[in-house]
Amino acid sequence: MADTTKFGMTRRGLMGAFASTLLIAAPTYSNAFGLLRGAGDIRRVRMYSGRTGESLDTIYWIEGEYIPEVMKEINHFMRDWRSDATVKMDARTVDIMAAAHRLMDVSEPYMLLSGYRSPQTNAMLRSKSKAVAKNSLHMKGQAADLRLKSRSVGQMAKAAAACASGGVGKYSRSDFVHMDCGPVRVWGG
Repeated sequence: MADTTKFGMTRRGLMGAFASTLLIAAPTYSNAFGLLRGAGDIRRVRMYSGRTGESLDTIYWIEGEYIPEVMKEINHFMRDWRSDATVKMDARTVDIMAAAHRLMDVSEPYMLLSGYRSPQTNAMLRSKSKAVAKNSLHMKGQAADLRLKSRSVGQMAKAAAACASGGVGKYSRSDFVHMDCGPVRVWGG
């Protein structure tokens, strides 16, 4: 005699449905775990901008919750400094930055070279460099270009790639690393 639930489903059927759900969700969970590697229960981001003279050293996530007021500060800090335009930055990008920073075990803040870029700024930069993507994730608030004095481009890129949560571009000649929350990929030299 089969053991059934009150909904007429056998326990084996219920377990099968649960297992199927886990298999379907596995890619999402694997990305989440990769993203969180090194981020910690308290997430902190430290940056300064040579363009605006501003600096930011803040805890933006505590015990599973983003702090909305702090995320607004981060959005403002990572704005397009050329146009003063601001968008809601994708928190996943900030998580990647924080996790990579923590993995490198540095106290030095990132130098933010570029966070959000308006379409106009992106087009202007694209007209000057073939390295600027037409549909850059910077225009969606999903990318940051960063530098550290105490770490090489290779070390920064390795830490960001270890998060296995987005794109990592190495720009050795310009001495910066691009980090984004798009598809997992690595490029540059």
